[in-house]
Amino acid sequence: MKEKFFDLKKEKQDRIINGALKVFALNGYKRASTDEMVKEAGISKGLLFHYFESKRGVYLFVCQYSAKYLAMELSRAVGMQETDFFELQKQMELAKMRIMKNYPYMQYFLNQAFLETDEEAVAATEAELDYASKALQLVYEKADLSQFKETVDPSMVLKMTLFALNGLMGDYINKEPIRPEALYQESAAYLDMLREHLYKKE
Repeated sequence: MKEKFFDLKKEKQDRIINGALKVFALNGYKRASTDEMVKEAGISKGLLFHYFESKRGVYLFVCQYSAKYLAMELSRAVGMQETDFFELQKQMELAKMRIMKNYPYMQYFLNQAFLETDEEAVAATEAELDYASKALQLVYEKADLSQFKETVDPSMVLKMTLFALNGLMGDYINKEPIRPEALYQESAAYLDMLREHLYKKE
């Protein structure tokens, strides 16, 4: 039935996708309600199940869609020749900003999906999350880590950076209207500050 879903007008597709993303992102898989999804999307519950059969089917679909959309936006935003760790991260944040303009909860949904513990959800989306993870990993593999000070562990920098950026996104998600541009600008400012303190002086 998912093929027929793409026969719908794009505006209606996006309403359904955004409704599902929001409810899953804010509640997690187990607590997510399809009643809330259809309310957000402005459709009937019967129509949702006509296309996706079950809550598991909706979750799998939006995870597949999100992973592919993320990979597409990363390919657009990340420079082929860029090797600076913090510039690469800023370009990734630019990709996320573009995503949020069309799908405000998509990146937050993916962040939460990586942390999901429900066995049904984890089993359903293992391949999709692996796809998204590899798209991100390809960007990080471009980074020239020799620019860091000798006393700095790049793996710790990455972990700290992701904690900070994901936490910042969580703050913005909880304040409506969500402001993707403001989130990007604040994220970029933090990344510039980290570069100033963690790179070798030229």
